[in-house]
Amino acid sequence: MDIIKKPIITEKMTEISENQNRYGFIVDKRANKLQIKTAVKEIYGVEVATVNTMNYSGKSKSRYTKAGFITGKTNSYKKAIVTLAEGETIDFYSNI
Repeated sequence: MDIIKKPIITEKMTEISENQNRYGFIVDKRANKLQIKTAVKEIYGVEVATVNTMNYSGKSKSRYTKAGFITGKTNSYKKAIVTLAEGETIDFYSNI
C-alpha cells in the first residue's frame, strides 16, 4: 500500500512549515497514524514527533453551461499533518 501520495505545497502550508516545523501530506484513506509516521521516517529520514489526520469527504458541484446543467463530485481524501522533532527539516525542493 502506497501510504504517502504527495506532499501539500501551498502558501499556507509553507508558512506553517517554516514557523511550526509541521508538514502536510495527502495520504491513503486506509492508513493509520503509525503507518504514516513510519512512511515519513523511511522516505525522508527524519524523526517524527506527532501525526494529526483529517478526512475530507467529496462534495457535489454543479454549474450551468451552454450545453446544459452539469453535475459532478470532488474527490474525498485524507490529509496528515506531521510535526517533526526539534532540529529536523524536510526539503521538498532538493530533487528539482
